[in-house]
Amino acid sequence: MPHPRIALISALAQSPGPAMAAMDEEWPQARYHNLIDDSLAGDLAALGAITPDIVARFLALGRYAAAASDGTARLAGVMFTCSAFRPAIDRVKADLPIPVISPNEGAFEEALDICAARAGGGAGRLAILLSFAGSLAPLTDEIAAIAAQRGQPVPDIAGVVADGALSALQAGDGAVHDRLIAEAAATIPPVDAVIIGQFSMARAAPLVARSRAEPVLTTPHAAVRKLRWLVERQAA
Repeated sequence: MPHPRIALISALAQSPGPAMAAMDEEWPQARYHNLIDDSLAGDLAALGAITPDIVARFLALGRYAAAASDGTARLAGVMFTCSAFRPAIDRVKADLPIPVISPNEGAFEEALDICAARAGGGAGRLAILLSFAGSLAPLTDEIAAIAAQRGQPVPDIAGVVADGALSALQAGDGAVHDRLIAEAAATIPPVDAVIIGQFSMARAAPLVARSRAEPVLTTPHAAVRKLRWLVERQAA
């Protein structure tokens, strides 16, 4: 499959840019396109939970994406970029016959690998850096679930929210967004790895890395690496 077709599905208008940049860097042979419903993040914040209606919307997006074809090649995989919607994404995974990944699983798996290597059998410590507070609980739960599936001790997780960063980015002030995230990162105690937990935040990774001695993982790059491995394995 020399030029696989990939759909990037987003719930924030700020997420496709980092996703496309990661695709270009990690998988330049792939062809990708975007589907965006930027009302989803606001609806989740208002509702406070992933409702059956939100799940139905995710299923509709996944099925629409999977039907895409350029006449010669059908869709090879789907990458979601919206970090707070894992239960809905899991329903799409079960619904489609092609590889589907959540935005964070690649980074979380890589971070758990680092913990396993550094902690010498212990649990280790991770930090998740966020700009959307609603993502914190589901993402810490997701790390714990992945660790349990792997039979690995659950790391201590420090969650840090960069207050005001998302609103600055939505207002078009990327410099303030990046500065607020870097300032929040500087408050994190020593850990085994720092995960920048939202696609829209990946642009701040160079500033974060300057203040941290640990590996700094961005979710879009790790997601592309995992999706590429899944698609190529299925095609083999």
